[in-house]
Amino acid sequence: MQRKIKAILFDLDGVLVKMPEAHYDALNRALELFGARIEEDEHHQYFNGLPTRKKVMELESKGRLPNGLVEFINEIKQKYTHELIPKYCPPEYSKIILMRQLKNKGIILACCSNSVKETLHSMLRSAHLFDYMDLIIANDEVKNPKPDPEMYLLAMKKLNIMPEETIIVEDSPHGIEAAKATNAEVRIVRGVEDVHIGLFNDILEL
Repeated sequence: MQRKIKAILFDLDGVLVKMPEAHYDALNRALELFGARIEEDEHHQYFNGLPTRKKVMELESKGRLPNGLVEFINEIKQKYTHELIPKYCPPEYSKIILMRQLKNKGIILACCSNSVKETLHSMLRSAHLFDYMDLIIANDEVKNPKPDPEMYLLAMKKLNIMPEETIIVEDSPHGIEAAKATNAEVRIVRGVEDVHIGLFNDILEL
Protein backbone atom coordinates (compact mmCIF):
# COMPACT_ATOMS: atom_id res chain seq x y z
CA MET A 1 0.00 0.00 0.00
CA GLN A 2 1.37 3.41 -0.99
CA ARG A 3 2.09 5.72 1.92
CA LYS A 4 0.17 8.99 2.07
CA ILE A 5 2.12 12.24 2.26
CA LYS A 6 0.32 14.74 4.46
CA ALA A 7 2.88 17.55 4.72
CA ILE A 8 5.82 19.17 2.96
CA LEU A 9 8.34 21.14 5.02
CA PHE A 10 10.43 23.59 3.03
CA ASP A 11 13.70 25.24 3.89
CA LEU A 12 13.68 28.84 2.64
CA ASP A 13 17.07 30.16 1.52
CA GLY A 14 18.11 28.47 -1.70
CA VAL A 15 14.86 26.48 -1.86
CA LEU A 16 12.00 28.97 -2.13
CA VAL A 17 13.95 32.22 -2.48
CA LYS A 18 17.38 33.15 -3.80
CA MET A 19 18.71 34.54 -0.54
CA PRO A 20 21.97 32.65 0.18
CA GLU A 21 24.03 35.21 -1.76
CA ALA A 22 22.18 38.07 -0.08
CA HIS A 23 22.98 36.62 3.37
CA TYR A 24 26.59 36.22 2.27
CA ASP A 25 26.81 39.82 1.06
CA ALA A 26 25.04 41.24 4.12
CA LEU A 27 27.23 39.34 6.59
CA ASN A 28 30.44 40.34 4.85
CA ARG A 29 29.35 43.99 4.91
CA ALA A 30 28.99 43.66 8.69
CA LEU A 31 32.23 41.69 9.13
CA GLU A 32 34.25 44.15 7.07
CA LEU A 33 33.57 46.80 9.71
CA PHE A 34 35.98 44.73 11.84
CA GLY A 35 38.42 43.76 9.09
CA ALA A 36 37.06 40.23 8.65
CA ARG A 37 35.51 38.40 5.71
CA ILE A 38 34.18 34.99 4.73
CA GLU A 39 35.48 33.88 1.34
CA GLU A 40 33.07 32.50 -1.23
CA ASP A 41 34.50 28.97 -1.28
CA GLU A 42 34.31 28.54 2.52
CA HIS A 43 30.81 30.02 2.47
CA HIS A 44 29.61 27.30 0.10
CA GLN A 45 31.60 24.50 1.74
CA TYR A 46 30.80 25.21 5.38
CA PHE A 47 29.02 28.42 6.41
CA ASN A 48 26.01 28.29 4.06
CA GLY A 49 22.89 27.32 6.01
CA LEU A 50 24.24 28.17 9.47
CA PRO A 51 22.60 30.92 11.56
CA THR A 52 24.45 34.24 11.63
CA ARG A 53 25.30 33.91 15.33
CA LYS A 54 26.87 30.51 14.70
CA LYS A 55 28.93 31.90 11.80
CA VAL A 56 30.25 34.75 13.95
CA MET A 57 31.02 32.41 16.86
CA GLU A 58 33.01 30.20 14.48
CA LEU A 59 35.02 33.20 13.30
CA GLU A 60 35.67 34.28 16.90
CA SER A 61 36.82 30.78 17.86
CA LYS A 62 39.31 30.82 14.98
CA GLY A 63 40.68 34.22 16.04
CA ARG A 64 39.39 35.95 12.92
CA LEU A 65 37.23 38.31 15.00
CA PRO A 66 37.58 39.77 18.50
CA ASN A 67 35.39 38.05 21.09
CA GLY A 68 32.09 39.57 22.19
CA LEU A 69 30.79 40.78 18.83
CA VAL A 70 28.16 38.12 18.13
CA GLU A 71 25.04 40.13 18.98
CA PHE A 72 26.38 43.38 17.53
CA ILE A 73 27.33 41.84 14.19
CA ASN A 74 24.08 39.87 14.09
CA GLU A 75 22.07 43.09 14.53
CA ILE A 76 23.99 44.93 11.79
CA LYS A 77 23.75 41.94 9.45
CA GLN A 78 19.96 41.71 9.91
CA LYS A 79 19.66 45.39 8.99
CA TYR A 80 21.64 44.85 5.78
CA THR A 81 19.62 41.71 5.01
CA HIS A 82 16.31 43.58 5.23
CA GLU A 83 17.60 46.11 2.73
CA LEU A 84 18.31 43.28 0.25
CA ILE A 85 15.05 41.33 0.64
CA PRO A 86 13.05 43.10 -2.10
CA LYS A 87 15.86 42.49 -4.60
CA TYR A 88 16.39 38.81 -3.80
CA CYS A 89 12.82 37.78 -2.89
CA PRO A 90 10.48 38.95 -5.65
CA PRO A 91 7.30 36.95 -6.30
CA GLU A 92 8.11 33.95 -8.49
CA TYR A 93 4.96 32.65 -10.09
CA SER A 94 6.19 29.09 -10.55
CA LYS A 95 6.47 28.87 -6.74
CA ILE A 96 3.05 30.45 -6.20
CA ILE A 97 1.45 28.02 -8.67
CA LEU A 98 3.21 25.12 -6.93
CA MET A 99 1.88 26.20 -3.53
CA ARG A 100 -1.67 26.53 -4.91
CA GLN A 101 -1.51 23.06 -6.47
CA LEU A 102 -0.24 21.46 -3.26
CA LYS A 103 -2.86 23.24 -1.13
CA ASN A 104 -5.57 22.11 -3.55
CA LYS A 105 -4.41 18.53 -2.90
CA GLY A 106 -4.86 19.09 0.83
CA ILE A 107 -1.11 19.05 1.57
CA ILE A 108 0.00 20.84 4.75
CA LEU A 109 2.82 23.31 4.02
CA ALA A 110 5.45 24.62 6.42
CA CYS A 111 8.68 26.59 6.25
CA CYS A 112 11.55 25.83 8.65
CA SER A 113 14.55 28.12 8.32
CA ASN A 114 17.73 29.09 10.13
CA SER A 115 16.80 32.73 9.48
CA VAL A 116 15.48 34.74 12.43
CA LYS A 117 11.70 35.12 12.64
CA GLU A 118 11.46 38.75 11.52
CA THR A 119 13.65 38.17 8.46
CA LEU A 120 11.99 34.86 7.63
CA HIS A 121 8.50 36.38 7.65
CA SER A 122 9.68 39.37 5.59
CA MET A 123 11.21 37.10 2.93
CA LEU A 124 8.07 34.96 2.68
CA ARG A 125 5.85 38.04 2.42
CA SER A 126 8.09 39.60 -0.24
CA ALA A 127 7.90 36.37 -2.27
CA HIS A 128 4.09 36.21 -1.77
CA LEU A 129 4.42 32.79 -0.11
CA PHE A 130 3.58 33.66 3.50
CA ASP A 131 -0.16 33.00 3.28
CA TYR A 132 0.35 29.48 1.88
CA MET A 133 2.23 28.31 4.97
CA ASP A 134 0.34 26.48 7.72
CA LEU A 135 3.36 26.78 10.01
CA ILE A 136 6.57 28.85 10.02
CA ILE A 137 9.50 28.10 12.35
CA ALA A 138 12.62 30.28 12.58
CA ASN A 139 15.94 29.66 14.29
CA ASP A 140 15.11 31.90 17.25
CA GLU A 141 12.06 29.71 18.01
CA VAL A 142 14.13 26.61 18.79
CA LYS A 143 17.03 25.89 21.12
CA ASN A 144 19.13 24.16 18.47
CA PRO A 145 19.05 25.36 14.83
CA LYS A 146 20.06 23.20 11.86
CA PRO A 147 22.05 20.94 11.49
CA ASP A 148 20.12 19.80 14.58
CA PRO A 149 16.73 18.35 13.53
CA GLU A 150 14.86 20.15 16.34
CA MET A 151 12.88 22.58 14.17
CA TYR A 152 11.72 19.86 11.77
CA LEU A 153 10.71 17.57 14.65
CA LEU A 154 8.92 20.50 16.30
CA ALA A 155 7.05 21.19 13.06
CA MET A 156 5.89 17.57 12.85
CA LYS A 157 4.74 17.70 16.47
CA LYS A 158 2.82 20.95 15.99
CA LEU A 159 1.23 19.68 12.77
CA ASN A 160 0.47 16.27 14.31
CA ILE A 161 2.17 14.36 11.49
CA MET A 162 4.62 11.46 11.44
CA PRO A 163 7.98 11.40 9.60
CA GLU A 164 6.66 8.78 7.17
CA GLU A 165 3.89 11.24 6.23
CA THR A 166 6.36 14.05 5.58
CA ILE A 167 8.63 15.32 2.81
CA ILE A 168 11.40 17.82 3.61
CA VAL A 169 12.93 19.93 0.83
CA GLU A 170 16.51 21.09 1.47
CA ASP A 171 19.57 22.34 -0.39
CA SER A 172 22.43 23.03 2.05
CA PRO A 173 24.58 20.41 3.83
CA HIS A 174 23.45 21.57 7.29
CA GLY A 175 19.79 21.51 6.29
CA ILE A 176 20.10 18.11 4.63
CA GLU A 177 21.75 16.70 7.77
CA ALA A 178 18.90 18.05 9.91
CA ALA A 179 16.24 16.70 7.55
CA LYS A 180 17.74 13.20 7.30
CA ALA A 181 17.93 12.92 11.08
CA THR A 182 14.12 13.10 11.27
CA ASN A 183 13.60 9.92 9.17
CA ALA A 184 11.26 11.83 6.86
CA GLU A 185 11.71 11.62 3.10
CA VAL A 186 14.26 14.25 2.01
CA ARG A 187 14.18 15.76 -1.46
CA ILE A 188 17.49 17.49 -2.13
CA VAL A 189 17.59 20.37 -4.60
CA ARG A 190 20.49 22.31 -6.05
CA GLY A 191 18.65 25.62 -5.77
CA VAL A 192 15.34 27.40 -6.31
CA GLU A 193 15.28 26.39 -9.98
CA ASP A 194 14.72 22.76 -8.92
CA VAL A 195 11.63 23.57 -6.85
CA HIS A 196 8.66 23.38 -9.22
CA ILE A 197 5.60 21.26 -9.93
CA GLY A 198 7.76 18.52 -11.46
CA LEU A 199 9.44 17.88 -8.10
CA PHE A 200 6.08 16.68 -6.76
CA ASN A 201 4.59 14.87 -9.77
CA ASP A 202 4.01 11.79 -7.62
CA ILE A 203 1.88 13.79 -5.18
CA LEU A 204 0.09 15.97 -7.71
CA GLU A 205 -0.39 13.01 -10.10
CA LEU A 206 0.31 15.15 -13.14
